[in-house]
Amino acid sequence: MDLYDNTFVVPGPVKIHPRVLRAMSVPAMGHRSKEYKGMIHEMTGLLQYLFQSKNDVCLVSGSGTAGVDMVLSNLLAKDDKTVVLDNGKFGERVGEMAKMYCNAILYKQPWGKAPDMEGFARLVEKEKPKAVLFCHNETSVGLTNNAELVSKIAKENDAIFVLDGITAIGGLDVPCDKWGVDAAIFGSQKCVAAPSGLAGICISKKFMEKAKGPRSYYLDLKKHIDQWMTKDDTPYTSAIPLFLAMYEALKMVKEDGLENRIKRNAALAGGCYAAMEALGLEGYTDKAWRSNTVVAIRNPMGKGDEFRNMIRDKYGVVLAGGQSEVKGKIWRIGTMGVVTHREIFATWGSVEMALKEIGYTFEPGAGLGALSKYLSANLKL
Repeated sequence: MDLYDNTFVVPGPVKIHPRVLRAMSVPAMGHRSKEYKGMIHEMTGLLQYLFQSKNDVCLVSGSGTAGVDMVLSNLLAKDDKTVVLDNGKFGERVGEMAKMYCNAILYKQPWGKAPDMEGFARLVEKEKPKAVLFCHNETSVGLTNNAELVSKIAKENDAIFVLDGITAIGGLDVPCDKWGVDAAIFGSQKCVAAPSGLAGICISKKFMEKAKGPRSYYLDLKKHIDQWMTKDDTPYTSAIPLFLAMYEALKMVKEDGLENRIKRNAALAGGCYAAMEALGLEGYTDKAWRSNTVVAIRNPMGKGDEFRNMIRDKYGVVLAGGQSEVKGKIWRIGTMGVVTHREIFATWGSVEMALKEIGYTFEPGAGLGALSKYLSANLKL
C-alpha cells in the first residue's frame, strides 16, 4: 500500500487535512513563551465550543485512553462504587480501567444490539454508585448509545456522569452542559481530525468537588486544569507539534461550524447505509442504534479480513476491521472528521469491484446509485 496515495477511511486515526499537517512543520516554539500561552488561551474557547460547555477544559499529552484514565484515577477510590455500561470493546475498556481504582459493576450487553436501558436504570438505582461511566459512541461495533438517557439516570441517582466521548465529541451532537455531563473526554485523532496523541477533557465543578485526588504524578487532573484555566499553560512539557496541529484542527471545526460538521458526518454515514442495503450487505448494529461516525458491516460470504485486505491491496482503500469478539466478522468505514463524499464514493466503488471478484451476486452500480441518491438529497456541498 502507498502511504502517500490512498483513500483513508479508518475510524481513527482519521484523514488529516494538509492545513493541520503543515501546522506541525514550524520551527521549535518554547512551551512557556507568550506566543504559546496565547495559543492555549484561544484553544480554551475553541474547546468549550466543541464540548458545548462553559466548564473547565484542558488538553493532555496522551491518547484518549490516557484522558479517561486521568479522569477515573482522580475521581475514584477503593471504597467507591461505579456502574459501567459495557456493550462494546471500549465500554469494556472503561470497565477494566474502573476496576483498577474502585468497585466497578459492569452492565454487560450483547455487542451491536440495542441495550436494555430499563435494566441499566434499575441497576444504577439499586447500587447508588458514586459515578456512572459509559462509552457514548462504540466504534468497535458502529453503535451510538443514548447519552442523554444515561445522563438522566445518573442525575436521578446523584451520580457523577463520566462520558467517554472519544469518537463522539465533534462528530455527534454532545451538548455537555445541557445534558449535565460531569466529565467528558475526546481523542485528537477522531472527530476533530488532528494527529493521535492528545486527549481533550471537560470537567464540571461537581466533579472536582467529588474527586479524591491524583494517584499519578503526571495524571494530576486538578494540576492540569488549574494551569490551563488560570495561567494558559500546562504543568509539564506538552507535545508541542501536536498542540499546534490541534489548534489548527479546532479552528477548522469552528470555521466549518460544529452543527455543519455533525450534519456532514450523518449524511456520509446515511449514504453508506443506503449503499450497504442496496447491495444486500448486512450491518452489524441494530438499525435504530447505528452510529453516524463509523459504519460497521458484516463481512460478505464469510470472507473475514480477506475481503478488507483485498480492498486495501488492490484498490488502495484503507478500511478498519473488527476487534476482540468481532475480529474477522466485520469491516468498518469512518465517516468522521474531514472525510468527504469523494472518499466515500471511492470506497463504495472499490467495494463493488471487490464483491464482484469474490463472486458475490448483486446488481452492478446498485451501491453507488443508492449512495448518490442519498447524498444528493442529504449532503449540502
